[in-house]
Formats: sequence, C-alpha cells, structure tokens
Amino acid sequence: MNKVCAVFGGSRGIGKAVAQLMARKGYRVAIIARNLEVAKATAGELGGDHLAFGCDVAKEHDVQNTFREMEKHLGQVNFLVNAAGVNRDSLLVRTESEDIVSQLHTNLLGSMLTCKAAMRTMIQQQGGSIVNIGSIVGLKGNSGQTVYSAGKAGLVGFSRALAKEVARKKIRVNVVAPGFIHTDMTKHLKEEHLKQNIPLGRFGETIDVAHAVVFLLESPYITGHVLVVDGGLQLTI
Repeated sequence: MNKVCAVFGGSRGIGKAVAQLMARKGYRVAIIARNLEVAKATAGELGGDHLAFGCDVAKEHDVQNTFREMEKHLGQVNFLVNAAGVNRDSLLVRTESEDIVSQLHTNLLGSMLTCKAAMRTMIQQQGGSIVNIGSIVGLKGNSGQTVYSAGKAGLVGFSRALAKEVARKKIRVNVVAPGFIHTDMTKHLKEEHLKQNIPLGRFGETIDVAHAVVFLLESPYITGHVLVVDGGLQLTI
C-alpha cells in the first residue's frame, strides 16, 4: 500500500501530533482543516512533500472534493485519522439546538463522511486503516458534556459496525479514546484538582495519544478496538 495518511483536524492538538509522528515515520501526510492557512502552516513545519487542504467535514461535497484532490496530488489514501472535533460544555437544558447540531455534525457526521469517502479507494486496493479519535466521556459520560459524550459514544458504535462491514476487504477501523490531554479543549480546566483523580498524576500530552493512534494504524490484526489513553482515569470514575 501507499504510505499516504490523511489527518482531518491535523492542524492542531492531537491531529497535529499524529501528523508529525507519521511524517517522521516516512508517511506522506495530508493536513486537513477548516482553516486552510493554519493547515498550510502545519504542513510547512513538517517539511518534505506533505500537503494541506481546507475542508468542512460536515459537508459531504467538501469531503469528496478533498479526497479527489488528495488522490490527485499525493496518490491513494491508505491511512485515515479523524481528529477534527468541537466541544461546547453546557448542561443539556441550557444548550441551544444549533449547538447540538453543530457538535454532532463535526464530531460524528464528519467522521462518517470521511470514512465513506475513503471506502471507495480502500476497497479498490483491498486494504486500509482508519483511526477515529473518540473520548473517554463517550464511554463514561460526563455532566455538562451530554452532546459531546453522545457524539463520541456514537463514534464508537459507528466504528465497530464499520469494522465489521469492511474487514473482508482488509480494511481496519479502530478508535482511540483520550482522557485529559493538554490541548485547546482542556486549557480552561482546573488541572491541579482534576489530576488528583488520575492514577499517573498528570494530564497527558498530545504525543501520548499520537503514539496510540500510530500503533493502531500500523497493527495488522487489530480492528473494532477502542484504545483508552487516559493515565488510568477510567479506573477511578
């Protein structure tokens, strides 16, 4: 297979760490983000022949056009990482319907659309590997994150069902579920208080998650799996 990896949400946070690690391992990486200029800056940091693309993952025509452009300039996409995500913490009774739709479109529908677009090429070449970035709250739930939790829980169900659908085509689909990781999403949290509940005693770094993602991307006999990367947090909640 070609060593071409598309990272949606690859311009920052966990997606950026995945892109950096994949580039160091010799993959050609496509950095995809809604903000094309930020994506270009990240691709430039990687050096080499990595490319940036602008895309709104909630719009199917955007996703399809992006895959066509990636195949045109990089070749067939064999590895896909879905790291694009948004989170607007709020109690459900205070959450506007527009915010519900917006979060679910990005956190769940977006991954469905990118996986769907990737299937055509992966089925043709009889192989591929997909990792969707979930969250521990998709497994455990969390007060004030009902919509975010629902989207991430749905991502687990979707990924496991898709893994069953495409296994005979030698396409693997897995999920990485991070806990508290140092990103823009967590910078507003009270870290000193929260890390008391983490057995390893600290928030994770994006590279910690990236290593788990790359492990699953490259593991030929793992599919339909959810790998939790949370410093042991799930043991205490």
